[in-house]
Amino acid sequence: MDTSPLARPFPVMPPIAGAVPRIARARYKDWDRCDLTFVELVEGTSVAGVFTKNICCSTEVEMGREQVRLGRARALVVNAGNSNAFTGYRGREAVEQIMAQVAGHLSCEPSDVFVSSTGVIGVPLPLDKARDGVENVLRAQPCDWRAAADTIGTTDTFAKGAHASAMIGDTRIQIAAIIKGSGMIAPDMATMLGYLFTDAQVAPAFLQHCLSAANEATFSCITVDSETSTSDTVLAFATGQAGNDELVDFDSPGADAFAAAIHDVCRQMAHLVVRDGEGAQKFIEVAVTGAKDDDSARTIGLAIANSPLVKTAIAGEDANWGRVVMAVGKAGEPADRDKLSIGFGGVWAARDGLPLPDYDEEPVARHLRGQDIRIDVDIGIGEGRATVWTCDLTHGYISINADYRT
Repeated sequence: MDTSPLARPFPVMPPIAGAVPRIARARYKDWDRCDLTFVELVEGTSVAGVFTKNICCSTEVEMGREQVRLGRARALVVNAGNSNAFTGYRGREAVEQIMAQVAGHLSCEPSDVFVSSTGVIGVPLPLDKARDGVENVLRAQPCDWRAAADTIGTTDTFAKGAHASAMIGDTRIQIAAIIKGSGMIAPDMATMLGYLFTDAQVAPAFLQHCLSAANEATFSCITVDSETSTSDTVLAFATGQAGNDELVDFDSPGADAFAAAIHDVCRQMAHLVVRDGEGAQKFIEVAVTGAKDDDSARTIGLAIANSPLVKTAIAGEDANWGRVVMAVGKAGEPADRDKLSIGFGGVWAARDGLPLPDYDEEPVARHLRGQDIRIDVDIGIGEGRATVWTCDLTHGYISINADYRT
């Protein structure tokens, strides 16, 4: 598969004390690549997570929701090529086997082992392949974050990673993160597998607060195809090895800087997922202002970002602002046709419900020929604002998904 033209190079990522990644082959699909990732976490690691709202979610998601409430983690296992979703008791057996196998190796509780799976829906994770794969990965040599990012991917065309740092008192803490996601991307929490690792010492409740807040403004503001996966999971692990005073709430010194760094990393990763949208040729930012409130602005923005007519117009480099008007109108949110303004790349095409008489489409056409596209929409009735991100819809999306299972 060709690399997305919107790809970004994998960044130089610092090692995170207390988090050691390894990879191996479980051969969940007929491919010659590593497809099992294992990250060993030091005792005392805090964990937080956000998960899909898809009712037909995987066993991994159901169990993960319960595990994060305990606030502790010793390991992460990610299977690529098989989502283990819609697989009943056999899917649960596979997850419990993996958890028990890793827990035995680390002398920890099975609930301290987090498992994620991604790939084809409806095929139980093979017990023998899972067992052999875990055995292999437990013996494997440590690897870098780039190798781990490659291993968790499915239809991804490039490895995705992000990092940030922050000062907590006199201590600099690091955050390294990897993510996979390309199709089945819609913001009902998120649609992806993403993992953040930090050496900061953070109480589980505060880590959860930071991750949930970042998710609302990043992962829950992206869409590729309006489809919400059965396996969506984003987990944050804090090993506590940096030696900072524990962050317990926003009154803790450095808490604001840490929360900002978590948000920064999540935003970077969310953008990378959109840039690798299946068949994508253009990265689209939709900025909505003047809505009733922020929630209304986001709903309108997502209606625009999920519109096949808007997305195909951008793919064809057509400044068809009428399609944007249509999408605003179908969102079901308060709006006034006669106060609506639409623009592309900083150039307004229509203001206050009317096309501008001196509108020059040439600079807009020039903007649309680029790879990074901006659509501005001012609803004109309030102070609400939101920004969402999507990609165009091309023939490539059909080609990838028409034969995904076979």
